[in-house]
Amino acid sequence: MAKTRKSAAKNSKTDSEDTIVSARPKSLAVAAGGIRTAGDFADFMSTLMTDVVDGRVSPATCNAACNAGGKLLKIVEIQMRQETRGKRKGSVPELLLVRRPG
Repeated sequence: MAKTRKSAAKNSKTDSEDTIVSARPKSLAVAAGGIRTAGDFADFMSTLMTDVVDGRVSPATCNAACNAGGKLLKIVEIQMRQETRGKRKGSVPELLLVRRPG
């Protein structure tokens, strides 16, 4: 957050909340690779938080990404419930955000 508002504005755009948003968020690279596992999700959320604090992502965009992430976690929760039904005790279900083709 070393940039001043004026210097940050030169290479940035503003959102509807008048928050300075600078050019290339690090979380974009993580998201572009896909979010398929819990590790991918944790990496994305970590870089997203860093981007918000550094001013590379607006709070509104972060809120939208967090809401979408919550829906992904809900899917995993449902998968876990379905996979543990009918399985013997002690087995570990496969928990993926997105199933691999095949």
